[in-house]
Amino acid sequence: MANQTESALAAAKLAQQHGIDLTKLPQMMDLSPDSITDNVVAINSGCPDERMKFILERTVRHLNDLVRETSLTTEEWMATLQFLTKTGQMCSDIRQEFILLSDVLGVSALVDTLNNAKPPGATEATVLGPFFTEDAAIVEQGGTIASEGKGDYMWVEGRILDTKGNPIANAQIDTWETDENGLYDTQYAGREMPDCRGRLYSAADGTYAFRAVVPVPYPIPSDGPVGRLIRLLGRHSMRPAHLHMMIEAEGFDSLTTALYFPGDPYLTSDAVFGVKASLVEPMTTVEDVETTKQRGFKQAKAHKELKRDFVLATKEEAEEARKKAMPSLKVQ
Repeated sequence: MANQTESALAAAKLAQQHGIDLTKLPQMMDLSPDSITDNVVAINSGCPDERMKFILERTVRHLNDLVRETSLTTEEWMATLQFLTKTGQMCSDIRQEFILLSDVLGVSALVDTLNNAKPPGATEATVLGPFFTEDAAIVEQGGTIASEGKGDYMWVEGRILDTKGNPIANAQIDTWETDENGLYDTQYAGREMPDCRGRLYSAADGTYAFRAVVPVPYPIPSDGPVGRLIRLLGRHSMRPAHLHMMIEAEGFDSLTTALYFPGDPYLTSDAVFGVKASLVEPMTTVEDVETTKQRGFKQAKAHKELKRDFVLATKEEAEEARKKAMPSLKVQ
């Protein structure tokens, strides 16, 4: 009995040292499938961050309900844990397999749509994707983001505007795309420098222009756990051709979006659910080789031209749109 008393006192002292109030904890023993969820929620209820506590409570309840609803087996749960472990092991500074997993499950598109609600007239956002990097080279107006031989020439130009039609000067524009093989630069072994990506700034009148190559449809990476999951589900892994654009300007809500092209066979079945009709923009063909030369392309031949204005919402406009789209965000 004395040894038990000493052990209890030692345990109480240790709890006190770690700031644990044992009297406020739920009495968790002999938990049943019906009681374990409420106990997990209870023991997490001391979290001082109300928003975090709210999100974690819903996560725990939904996850526990999933286990009960599906009668999940130990083998199935271990396979899930192994899948998530391998997903993490595939991540690196230039590859984000977890973003890819979020993409193919539609979570990225859902989070993006809710968090990036825009007021009428502002350019819609779409998914970031797993291939953005921070090392893009600075490109001058009219400069190229792609080295020679990466695909058919494409000229891109337009304006950065606010919702009232006023030009936005010095907006930072990051853009990236695949080459003619449907690969991003980060997918090539031995990548030494960024290619088919660049960063430029809008002029005083809001205009921007750069040289690129025509992007093509491509499969999402299939050499990892997400690719294996897609195959097991019997889904295709293709994304329609697109040009990524990320635009930031002082006082305005950041825009992460992409442009897609009419006639692409994968427009309506994008593997990551990113296509929006307002972002489908036609290209035209410029046959005049003199224009090709004037624009700085090395070979005198016809090229594609893509014109698109981007409209940014102010931070206040965007916040108001988000409040309407996400009423539960009031739980902070």
